[in-house]
Amino acid sequence: MASTSTPLTLPVLPLDGEVVLPGMVVPLDLSDSEVRAAVEAAQAAARTTPGKPRVLLVPRIDGTYPNTGVLGTVEQVGRLADGDPGALIRGRSRVRIGAGTTGPGAALWVEGTRVDETVPEPLPGHLAELVKEYKALATAWLRKRGAWQVVDRVQAIDDVSALADNSGYSPFLTTDQKVELLETADPVARLKLATQQLRDHLAEQDVAESIAKDVQEGVDKQQREFLLRRQLEAVRKELRELNGEQEGEESDDYRTRVEAADLPEKVREAALKEVDKLERSSDQSPEGSWIRTWLDTVLEMPWNERTEDAYDIRGAKAVLDAEHSGLEDVKERITEYLAVRKRRDDRGLGVVGGRRGGAVLALVGPPGVGKTSLGESVAHAMGRKFVRVALGGVRDEAEIRGHRRTYVGALPGRVVRAIKEAGSMNPVVLLDEIDKVGSDFRGDPAAALLEVLDPAQNHTFRDHYLEVELDLSDVVFLATANVLEAIPEALADRMEIVRLDGYTEDEKVVIARDHLLPRQLERAGLDKDEVTIDESALRKLAGEYTREAGVRTLERSVARLLRKVAAQHELGERKLPFTVRDEDLRDLIGRPHHVPESAQDPAERRTSVPGVATGLAVTGAGGDVLFVEASLADPETGAAGLTLTGQLGDVMKESAQIALSFLRSRGAELELPVGDLKDRGVHIHFPAGAVPKDGPSAGITMTTALASLLSGRLVRTDVAMTGEVSLTGRVLPIGGVKQKLLAAHRAGVTTVIIPKRNEPDLDDVPAEVLDKLDVHAVTDVRQVLELALAPATNGAAPEVPVAA
Repeated sequence: MASTSTPLTLPVLPLDGEVVLPGMVVPLDLSDSEVRAAVEAAQAAARTTPGKPRVLLVPRIDGTYPNTGVLGTVEQVGRLADGDPGALIRGRSRVRIGAGTTGPGAALWVEGTRVDETVPEPLPGHLAELVKEYKALATAWLRKRGAWQVVDRVQAIDDVSALADNSGYSPFLTTDQKVELLETADPVARLKLATQQLRDHLAEQDVAESIAKDVQEGVDKQQREFLLRRQLEAVRKELRELNGEQEGEESDDYRTRVEAADLPEKVREAALKEVDKLERSSDQSPEGSWIRTWLDTVLEMPWNERTEDAYDIRGAKAVLDAEHSGLEDVKERITEYLAVRKRRDDRGLGVVGGRRGGAVLALVGPPGVGKTSLGESVAHAMGRKFVRVALGGVRDEAEIRGHRRTYVGALPGRVVRAIKEAGSMNPVVLLDEIDKVGSDFRGDPAAALLEVLDPAQNHTFRDHYLEVELDLSDVVFLATANVLEAIPEALADRMEIVRLDGYTEDEKVVIARDHLLPRQLERAGLDKDEVTIDESALRKLAGEYTREAGVRTLERSVARLLRKVAAQHELGERKLPFTVRDEDLRDLIGRPHHVPESAQDPAERRTSVPGVATGLAVTGAGGDVLFVEASLADPETGAAGLTLTGQLGDVMKESAQIALSFLRSRGAELELPVGDLKDRGVHIHFPAGAVPKDGPSAGITMTTALASLLSGRLVRTDVAMTGEVSLTGRVLPIGGVKQKLLAAHRAGVTTVIIPKRNEPDLDDVPAEVLDKLDVHAVTDVRQVLELALAPATNGAAPEVPVAA
């Protein structure tokens, strides 16, 4: 767009760190030798040519010169405002700098060509919009600075080049930005550049003004709050003086509260340090709110509050017996604990080595046997406060130890909150579902419980929030769990394990009669005289309508029965009072769900065909019966080998291999056709295939099922068995004897086979159960087969079932 014209010869006037654009008028100090030399050379040249003296204004940046300068005319030479000699120079047009040349005076002379910066008229639409935008931005900036007289001058400029060069007066432009404007020859491009620079500056100015406004508002708010607080303190002081109160009686005076509180010495020292920090901190400091919350928590803790234990041992035992039937092991342990506490207290041994006589018990057993409700009964019997802490699903370690108090929303751990809720330092704390504690990236809560439940450490327990020692050695911790194996070994080692293996049928009847029925009568809105349930009906409910270790389903059945009677009475179908007998159950709540094998038709029993045996197992819900089915494949269609189904674990699969190997090696001695085991495939199946199963105790059951299959002799319906088998036919001991015998009793089994080495475990089985079971302790598989297999019906060769 730009074009060149006639060459010019001009003296150079260098400007250090300054840029002059066309149209600008600038005063220059002639005391500078280079400026004076350029002006004098221009004046000397002007004597021979018409017009004003002319110089070439060139910015000098770090000793270098751009390729473009500005032709300037010396308008006036005189004195500056400070009295020094000076010259007034006006920028006229851009000049392309060429080669150096000679001239009069001491100045540097160069050749140059003037840059043509004309823009055709009229202006195109987009260029007119650009001119309008620049003028609007410049006007806004000038008005903010209060330069109203300059606004009209800018609005009067119509030339595009002059309008763009007018930004040279802008003080916010850097030297580099002005040099860029100087070297941009195209007026339209230069105006776009000037517009962008002005737009960016206004945006930065708006942000700066917004920040300054926010800061000023914050300062004003703090000053206003400060003044209001001072006025509030003055008003409170006047009110105290009018009421005759002392200044120290103010409710939020933490120092007075700490000094008046009954705190341990170390806790008092820590609290007073925090009070000192609070007094030094400002009201606006976030640390002040943290300290106040911490002090409130410390002052609410019952540091020296303890309840007196009820040392009436007989009375405590009577309370436990009245509120829970059975569970003799737990009752004996609590009675022992109270007896020892009484003797220690009588001899002045309440604190030994800084530790008090707390207890840590773990109640392990299937659901519904009363583990959780037992905790409240223990607290009632001991005369202590009771607090329940639910641990099921807890995954954050801070739930036990608390959060660091610098975090937003920090709280002490659940143990500290339990002590605070109880209001005493020796409550009964029930840690419910301790086997359901999980772990993730936030830590392992079970690991945090190690110190809480260790009697050798918990007298100096430190919560992350409190950060002072808390004595838990006088607390009775009762932990409940369904599965002992789910508790980490280190944690289980710190607790005394008390097993609750479930209730016998007689105990269930007593519980239903004395506890469940009165509670459900009240919930159903019935009086005890209006509906009674016969003991035979309760026994049938426990034996045939429910089959569980606990009594939850039994209670639901009783509740359903009472609801049905209440509904029939309201509909006018039944009159009260009414006694529910066993023959009424089917009409009221339907058919029984669990009919014992012995009570079924012989043709419908599972053991009515060879190859099916009844075993005993332990699950998370207590003991249960387990059926084992075996079959042989057709030699022409089935492949040889062992097939196992029923979602079995590795240990149970190995037991099946052992049973098969034993019969292959010793079957001839037992007069069994062992040739079938070599040529035909063997399939062993455990029904209820959706339930995972594992363990070694089904060894003799699988051996018996295979022996029944090969011999064609049925397994007796009334026989159930449990025991591990070895390759030599030895019957090895297993666990869970009590739970398995209770399950056999519930299932209607009358004969049970157990390993000889498990015979001492029969001492744990209730006498009423043993009286109804014929228990055989064996050492060899041969004895098992003699007891379990029914005699052959005739001398004919047995017919071996073939798998489909």
